[in-house]
Amino acid sequence: MQNTDHNMRLQKYLAHAGLCSRRKAEEHILNKRVKVNNKIVTELGTKIDPEKDKILFDNEAILLKQNPSKIYIALNKPVGYVSSCSHQQSKIILDLIDIDERVYPVGRLDKDSKGLLLVTNDGDLHNKLSHPSFNHEKEYIVTTIYPISETGLKRMAKGMIIDKAVTRKAKIKRLLKNKFNIILKQGKNRQIRKMVSKIGNKVYTLKRVRIANINLENLKEGKWRYLTPEEIKQLIEFQ
Repeated sequence: MQNTDHNMRLQKYLAHAGLCSRRKAEEHILNKRVKVNNKIVTELGTKIDPEKDKILFDNEAILLKQNPSKIYIALNKPVGYVSSCSHQQSKIILDLIDIDERVYPVGRLDKDSKGLLLVTNDGDLHNKLSHPSFNHEKEYIVTTIYPISETGLKRMAKGMIIDKAVTRKAKIKRLLKNKFNIILKQGKNRQIRKMVSKIGNKVYTLKRVRIANINLENLKEGKWRYLTPEEIKQLIEFQ
């Protein structure tokens, strides 16, 4: 049996129960979809006792599983799918993963991008990988509509102002006249697309091939696989 935290934050409870990510849980709380002992709770950080309190989401009981088995999945996301748990108009990545357990994506890969996405029900790993201080690399292969100049590549590598903040230095390697490999240690919203547009070009395809120690390798588009024990160990121990 796992040690139950007698004084657990409500959003942590929802994440650990596999409902969705902690950030999404906060949205659900603010949107009055969560009840504790039949009372709607909207205050973030509300402490609950999992052994005594009854937690409801959309009026359905949410139970914390005892020793829930942790699931870690690598997915090769095709273009046209959104990286969220639910979306009215679009196809979602969870449609591609045929398992019963509730899992959710770590970080995002926008609808027009493809490649590696990690999906898990491990709330702690999700938080760690999503935190800005976590220094893991994300590697992408990008093709552009027009050829890219050396100056353009250098500008992107040394950092540029995007959304009023300077991007961190990136490692960039030219592959073809309109194709390059880029390694980032941050991933602001549509960052690569904005960087490319800043040098007067436009992204044609954007594919993520690596997150930290996890590589896409020959995983076919739209397919997924479980991470190996060694990959999980490295990812969890990664600082």
